Amino acid sequence: MRSYDVFNGDADGICALLQLRLAVPLNAELVTGVKRDIDLLGRIPVDLPANITALDISLDQNRLAVDRLLATGSHVFYCDHHYPGESLPDHPNFTGLIDTQPTTCTSLLIDQHLGGRFHHWAIAAAFGDNLNAVAESLAAQAGLSQEQTLSLKALGICINYNGYGASLEDLHFHPAQLYQALLPYRDPLQVIADKPEAWRQLSAGYTADMAQGLSYAPVHACQYARVVLLPDQPWARRVSGVLGNDLANRYPDQACAVVTEVDAGHYLVSIRAPFNNRTGADELARQFPTGGGRKAAAGINRLPKQELETFVAAMVHQYSGL
Repeated sequence: MRSYDVFNGDADGICALLQLRLAVPLNAELVTGVKRDIDLLGRIPVDLPANITALDISLDQNRLAVDRLLATGSHVFYCDHHYPGESLPDHPNFTGLIDTQPTTCTSLLIDQHLGGRFHHWAIAAAFGDNLNAVAESLAAQAGLSQEQTLSLKALGICINYNGYGASLEDLHFHPAQLYQALLPYRDPLQVIADKPEAWRQLSAGYTADMAQGLSYAPVHACQYARVVLLPDQPWARRVSGVLGNDLANRYPDQACAVVTEVDAGHYLVSIRAPFNNRTGADELARQFPTGGGRKAAAGINRLPKQELETFVAAMVHQYSGL
């Protein structure tokens, strides 16, 4: 039976799959894309049954494809922390490991599933998903030094940074290529020690892109929300998510959004709930047709430019309680 590993192209998806395949090696076809590319299960053919592992992609967005695959006799293992829809598939071939609490991520769920066999990869992923307090606590419990903890944080952030872009051409590495480059490392601390080309390139790119992103003043800033508008440039699309995380950490009482031009008529929006109130980002995003995500972090893939003021007003309303 054919096998497919389907995963989000960010740090959480990549690190979740790294843990699974370090524990159980499998020659599976890789199905992934940029972070916003989550309708991935529809790419899997339904002519023959298959074994499918799906990681860090919304079940709600992929439900029809999952139902079709199950109907053909496929087996689906699904692990995620995004909104799954009103119910999970009631099918003997479906195994779901889903938790939408804002203090977890897919890699942490896989870490628990595997009994902590590759715990450092899960900590790196948590840092990449901006679960800094959770990751720091886990690192301390694991006995990691401050230097080791900061190394895992830097690696997680850079893996996550690589996933952002309007297309694969915006990225430094195809997420499948980055996953394969990291798979030889049972411990992510060895990546830092070895300094492979992928790590060097991502670290340099992240530093340069963040410097540009932080130079832009907000187009809206109030008690409840902060919005930064970036130009239609590859560096801006790459940095949108990690800049949103950085702003959320700098301004913990405000919701933050990074709005990036993607074409003449649309914006790409990365939303972060206030760090001190990590909820509601998914509800805000789903008010717009191409929006979705999770409680603490969400996004809108194509926001018409004429709706920017509507979005900002909805953001303020969401977090002002008005």
